[in-house]
Amino acid sequence: MRLPVAPERVVSAGGQPQLGRFAGAAQAFDWHLLAGEHARSSLWRRFHHKKWHYVSLVSEQVMAAVAIVDLGWTSTCFAYAFDRNDSDMMANFSQDGLPGRLSVGVGDHAGAPSWFRTRSTQISIDPLEGGRYRLTLRCPYMEIDAEFGPPIAPLLLATGPVAGGALHGTQKSPGMPLTGEVRTFRDEYQLAGGVASFDYSNGLLARETSWRWASAHNLELGFNLQSGYFGANENALWIDGDVVPLGPAHFIFEPGDPLQRWHIFTEDDQLELFFTPDGARKQDRNLLVAASRYIQPVGHFSGWVRSGPDEPKRMVTQLAGVTEDHYSRW
Repeated sequence: MRLPVAPERVVSAGGQPQLGRFAGAAQAFDWHLLAGEHARSSLWRRFHHKKWHYVSLVSEQVMAAVAIVDLGWTSTCFAYAFDRNDSDMMANFSQDGLPGRLSVGVGDHAGAPSWFRTRSTQISIDPLEGGRYRLTLRCPYMEIDAEFGPPIAPLLLATGPVAGGALHGTQKSPGMPLTGEVRTFRDEYQLAGGVASFDYSNGLLARETSWRWASAHNLELGFNLQSGYFGANENALWIDGDVVPLGPAHFIFEPGDPLQRWHIFTEDDQLELFFTPDGARKQDRNLLVAASRYIQPVGHFSGWVRSGPDEPKRMVTQLAGVTEDHYSRW
């Protein structure tokens, strides 16, 4: 199934959302232009508008991730670096920003700059020419200088309704060629020959939001899977230079022991994978007005995928990636 080309804007000139799954990138997530039954007041949007930009970096030696999160009334960021050779979490960092948007700027679309700044932390995700990107991180525990892209297949644009909220949109990238370096207290890790991917999300979400997520990429294939607040909207497989929509995904794992093996499959018989965690980033927080329970195991996937229910299966072996079990009250 070939996806339609992504619209330039996710809200039409008449104020109606353009819903569905598309191949390509939107240039504006302008939810403030929604009209009719989809319209929300500026005060409501202030507390429900959530944006984040997440970048994954994977090489033979290291798996690293950086996220910038704009919650509207406050902001946060995190980063980690995981040594794949000895399963050591070398750096695991998070920091909250100042109230409002004083410390954060998540771009209005996936190709716009995103940044997070405090006295001790500076993060930037910047577009370059030719579909390339630069990621720079400086924090007390690690440093990253990386460049990646261009995408070797179309981005996925997914938009849809959200129960308890309004609408959500997300851009997921395929695997992209990677260069650069991750520096920790222990060593300097070269990223050349590795693979990067990103998740840009922008929506009007419910006060309580939860999801399970899985993502992994090399330069030949990759996938993004979610079960939770956004249903099957963002489930996709990148294969043979194209992006293919997938059906609802099921995550079978032990919530009390998420470092045991996960079993993940889609209802359309196009993907069945087993995920073996090698470690995890975990953070639980309970503030007066917000809370979160979060664990992101890092590890590898094995199993099979295919571009259609009647197409031959493509075997997946030891593909590095992540899963996630996440609940937020925000």
